Amino acid sequence: MKELEGKVALVTGAGQGVGEGIALALAAEGVNVVVTGRTEEKLVKTVTAIVDRGGKALAVVCNVKSSTDMARAVGETISHFGRLNILVNNAQEVPNGLLNEVSDEVFTAGFESGPLATLRLMKLAYPHLKGDGCIVNLASTVAKRWDMSGYGAYAAVKEAIRSLTRAAACEWGADGIRTNVILPHAKSPGLVWWMANNPEEAEAFQASIPQGRVGECEEDIGRFVVQLCSEGSRYVNGQTIAVDGGQAQLG
Repeated sequence: MKELEGKVALVTGAGQGVGEGIALALAAEGVNVVVTGRTEEKLVKTVTAIVDRGGKALAVVCNVKSSTDMARAVGETISHFGRLNILVNNAQEVPNGLLNEVSDEVFTAGFESGPLATLRLMKLAYPHLKGDGCIVNLASTVAKRWDMSGYGAYAAVKEAIRSLTRAAACEWGADGIRTNVILPHAKSPGLVWWMANNPEEAEAFQASIPQGRVGECEEDIGRFVVQLCSEGSRYVNGQTIAVDGGQAQLG
């Protein structure tokens, strides 16, 4: 029997990219996975991939900017699988742009889909995670960029997620809930698009990664999340971990 077999995870933004990779990796370890996102067709694709591999999954259409949607997602998780052990907050709208060009609307969407959604979903999941819970939030190394031009708003909302993660780890550790945040580099649709549209910067970006490549969504990021949720990581709590091939120097 696999270590995580029978546990239940809820993964936001799991219809593609990093979220899908995490969902697939967890399912491969016997975790029952609830995949959420805004586009049902994408979620069905992820669920089908999990089921085809012999796993169990449930698709729940959910906009993380809606507190009602998130409450329903948690409720359906409990109704369908009877428990919730792992929460992965991955979904995020990206408020990129120069500071003079980022509108209030764009920044607000980044805040609502990022730190506010993360906080809301952690609080909704908290009663079910007590005793044997693991939260993995996703942030970014963007705040450590050599040139922050055009990324200030995005970095701001992602750094807020890091702060919420640390607070949750300190406040909920005694309740048996571990909370960590990862900063991944992976071939998500967003990063693939950015690299295609910013070839010179993308070349410099990839050259700055000591391992010389961008990570794979399932094999690199997903597998690390599995490790973080496993017994071998039971004393890892409140940490920011860059899963980026060695590029970022955190401090």
